Amino acid sequence: MKVFEKLVFPNGSEIPNRIAKAAMEENMADLNHAPSEELMRLYQAWADGGVGLIITGNVMVDRRAMTGPGGVVLEDEQHLESFKRWAQISRSKGAQAWLQINHPGRQMQSNLGQETWAPSAIALDLGKMSDRFNTPIEMNQAMIQEVIDRFANTARLGEKAGFTGVEIHAAHGYLLSQFLSPLSNKRQDQWGGSLENRARILIEIVKAVRAVVADTFTVAVKLNSADFQRGGFSAEDAQQVVQMLNGLAVDLVELSGGSYEAPAMQGQARDGRTLAREAYFLEFAQEIRKVAKMPVMVTGGIRRIQVAEQVIESGVDMVGIATALAIEPNLPHQWQQGQNTAPELKPIHWKNKTLASLANMATVKFQLRKLSLGKRPNPKVSPAWALILQQAAMARRTRLYKNRMRHYSAAC
Repeated sequence: MKVFEKLVFPNGSEIPNRIAKAAMEENMADLNHAPSEELMRLYQAWADGGVGLIITGNVMVDRRAMTGPGGVVLEDEQHLESFKRWAQISRSKGAQAWLQINHPGRQMQSNLGQETWAPSAIALDLGKMSDRFNTPIEMNQAMIQEVIDRFANTARLGEKAGFTGVEIHAAHGYLLSQFLSPLSNKRQDQWGGSLENRARILIEIVKAVRAVVADTFTVAVKLNSADFQRGGFSAEDAQQVVQMLNGLAVDLVELSGGSYEAPAMQGQARDGRTLAREAYFLEFAQEIRKVAKMPVMVTGGIRRIQVAEQVIESGVDMVGIATALAIEPNLPHQWQQGQNTAPELKPIHWKNKTLASLANMATVKFQLRKLSLGKRPNPKVSPAWALILQQAAMARRTRLYKNRMRHYSAAC
């Protein structure tokens, strides 16, 4: 099976197979925003399961800018020993381990109590749930430079901790994706307007990261194949951005899609497009592959070996798997042994698409929590029950985060 052939990256490093544990947001940091014992157990399960590459969930470059409470932050060396152990566990069975580094921009809930930054002062449109997010402050030049520096600093610390690479998150509607999209970036300076200007912050971050890490350290970019919103970042835009990245020693581009407003990464589009049940973004990835000089990975709904093989045979270099590995972390070993395992969650057909998206994420996090406690996942869990549990956990973690940030601000 081609999916179990090794892959060599442009920097000369290699992975034993073409299956990546794609990033999922676990919200399992300890009170210091460092990897917790639960997180260590979760990643041991994936390391034992046989993937060739492990990409962590969001690691934030700034504790003031979180995709959610309980998130991992790497901005200094204070808890570097915990990160070293996390890297060691993730690499313990031969996989490469990359930190996915991120800044949420306007996709940070208002109840976290922090100032929200974005390229333009444009609020999220989530219908009745829009009030959960603040209208952001338009970033000035100093803020933009600070973010660039923070991405580079987190990458440097990640290498020091023993991770083999980083993935710069420029998808799913987070800050770098907001700069790329003409719907959320209305700037008239060098950071907005043309696609070249909208992509400038991503390009500068890639350059800044490359300047502080070794040549053998892998640098990847996660990019939307499209926003799946009319007038947003398009498939043609994505191709042009990849061409910009071609000359910057980027070792892999991961293709996904969507945002909080249009969660295409869960198989839902806002622009009326119908997405496939598996490998949502494969056709986009095949087009990107025609212009990309680096390997390309596609993520989105893959849960069957036949589909994984189809992706590789189509010319795409890697398959990223998330939900299926939350349900069955041993999936690569099972496939290699000839088992036709195809993990799947209960479908959610709620009329409120935003609420359905939250329930989908909660159901995935329910599985992650089970694995982190050394228990078997339960893919048949009620989405409503998973959402109730998740909302309660988030409320508790939000209180802890706000209390912690008050102490942090006082110390500063």
